[in-house]
Amino acid sequence: MPRPTVHSTPFGTVHGTETHLWTLDSGTGVQAGVLTYGASLHSLTVPDTTGTTASVVRSLASLDDYTAKHPYFGAVVGRYANRIAHGRFTLDGTEHHIPANDRGHALHGGPEGFHTKVWEAEADRTEDSVSVRLTLHSPDGDMGFPGALDSTVTYTLDTAGTLAVDYACATDRPTVVNLTNHAYFHLAAHGDVLGHRLEVDAETYLPVDGGGIPLGPPAEVRGTPFDLTEPRVLAERLGHDDPQLRAAGGFDHCWVLRDTGGGLRLGARLTAPEATRVLEVWTTEPGIQVYTANQLDGSFTDATGRRHERHGSVCLETQHLPDSPNRPDLPSTVLRPGETARSRTELRFTHLRN
Repeated sequence: MPRPTVHSTPFGTVHGTETHLWTLDSGTGVQAGVLTYGASLHSLTVPDTTGTTASVVRSLASLDDYTAKHPYFGAVVGRYANRIAHGRFTLDGTEHHIPANDRGHALHGGPEGFHTKVWEAEADRTEDSVSVRLTLHSPDGDMGFPGALDSTVTYTLDTAGTLAVDYACATDRPTVVNLTNHAYFHLAAHGDVLGHRLEVDAETYLPVDGGGIPLGPPAEVRGTPFDLTEPRVLAERLGHDDPQLRAAGGFDHCWVLRDTGGGLRLGARLTAPEATRVLEVWTTEPGIQVYTANQLDGSFTDATGRRHERHGSVCLETQHLPDSPNRPDLPSTVLRPGETARSRTELRFTHLRN
C-alpha cells in the first residue's frame, strides 16, 4: 500500500510574512490542502463511488482573495466561533468588549480574528497517517479578549481517508474560547446542495433573533423544519414557510447534539444525490452550526472561475453554543490558567469503506 505523504509549497506573502499550502496525501486517493493563512482547509479531494475525484470544500483562488474580506472559507475561526451578543461579556466580574462585526454583535472573534492570522506549521508522518500542526499565539487583549492564548490546530489524514481536526488552547488568564473550522461542503462538486440529504443527531436547536443571537433555551425540533433526526433533503426543509428560515434565508442555526456521555460521537451525516459521496461528521463538541450559504451571491470564485452561489454549499461547524459567555445555562466556554481546552472533529467518508 502506498504510504501517506505531506509537503508544502509557497502560497504568497502577507505583510512580509510568507504563507504556505500544505498538502496531505493519504496514499489511497484522498488529499487535503491546508493553508497557514487562517489555518484554512483549502481543499479536500475525495473520490466518489465511480472513482471520480473532486474537492468537496469550496475555496478561493488566491491569497489576495483570502486576505480580502470573505465569509470565512475553510478558516479556523476564533477566539470565539459564532456570536457574542453586542460584543460584550462579563467574566469574574469584569466586562470585556469585542469589536462588533455582524449586525451589532461580535462574530467569529471579531474583524481581526484567527482567520486573518498566519499560523506557524510543522508536519509529521507515521506509517498510516500524515499531519500538519499549526500554532498561533494571541496576545492578551487581542480583539478585546482577556489573557494570552496559545492555540494549536492539527489536521491529520489517515490511509482510510479520514481527516481529523484536533484543537487545543491554553491561557495565562481566565478567558473564553470556542474554535471551529468554517469549511463550505459540496459533495457533488457541481450545482447547489439543495439535493443533498442532511441528518443531525439532535433533538433540540437554538432559535435566534434577527441578529443571530439565541432567543432562549433550546427548542424541540420535532414538528419543525429543523427536524433532521432522519435524513432530509435540504430543498424540502428550506422550502417550509417558517419565520426562523425566512429571517435567516435558510439554515444558520446551532443544533444541540444529543448527549451521549462525552467523547467522540456522530453529529451529522451529509449525503450527495445518489449517494456518490457520504460525509460523516464526528465530534466531541456539544453543537453543530448548520449554515446553508444563505448570503453568498456569486461575488467569490475559486481557481477554476466557478462562482460561489447562494445554497451552493453547506457548513457543518462543530462548536460550543453561540453567546455562551452570556448564557450560564449553556455549556461553559471559560478557560482558566493550568487548563487545556481540547476538542476533536473527524470527517469520515463512509462511501470509501463500502
